[in-house]
Amino acid sequence: MKTLSTRITSEFLGTSFLVAAVVGSGIMGERLAAGNVAIALLANTIATGAVLVVLILTFGPISGAHFNPVVTLADTLERGIPRTEALPYILAQISGGISGAIVAHLMFGLPIVSLSQHARSGPSQWFSEFVATFGLLSVIWGCSRTRSSVVPFAVGAYITSAYWFTASTSFANPAVTIARCLSDTFAGIRPVDVPWFVAAQFVGGFAATIVFRWLVPNLQVRAKEIVLPHDSVNSR
Repeated sequence: MKTLSTRITSEFLGTSFLVAAVVGSGIMGERLAAGNVAIALLANTIATGAVLVVLILTFGPISGAHFNPVVTLADTLERGIPRTEALPYILAQISGGISGAIVAHLMFGLPIVSLSQHARSGPSQWFSEFVATFGLLSVIWGCSRTRSSVVPFAVGAYITSAYWFTASTSFANPAVTIARCLSDTFAGIRPVDVPWFVAAQFVGGFAATIVFRWLVPNLQVRAKEIVLPHDSVNSR
């Protein structure tokens, strides 16, 4: 039985490591790619997909390994965790993401915080985030209903591919999006572009949840399995 403090610490650490990997691999990839953006993106992609698998395996049994406010709200809507726990989860994810960006900057000798100048705007980018997050929640809902043990690998594989088939490179996570606006590096996003990305992500996640209510009628009964089976007030 895991306490709330244990679970939100898990969410903080997991999201921190996730953002540190996203930002850090972006910095390393850009430095080593000699101006080849495709190579830098490939390095960023591989690191992100791999770390997601590891982090979900590590923290999933503790907190469910959400690392994402959209996932947390979807889990709350489907009664996976109590509504009173949603805000602590989300605050832990956002603060963890910010700390991850700071950690990455410190590792590479950069200023602790540097607001990004990387423009990511326009309808195609916003639609890409809708698609990316819809797909992510579809993978989570679909796999966790039948074979929860494969969720870490499915999520890692999906994000790895979504980096390349979406115009936005698949942020699909408000906590990660907020953290990346504090990093004027390869993985950054301008603060002014963040609200549109976040809105598209929540809409995409909500849409996927509604679709899977129809595809899997007993979704609410089994929602405690997202992302991996974990202890919560509802499952004790």
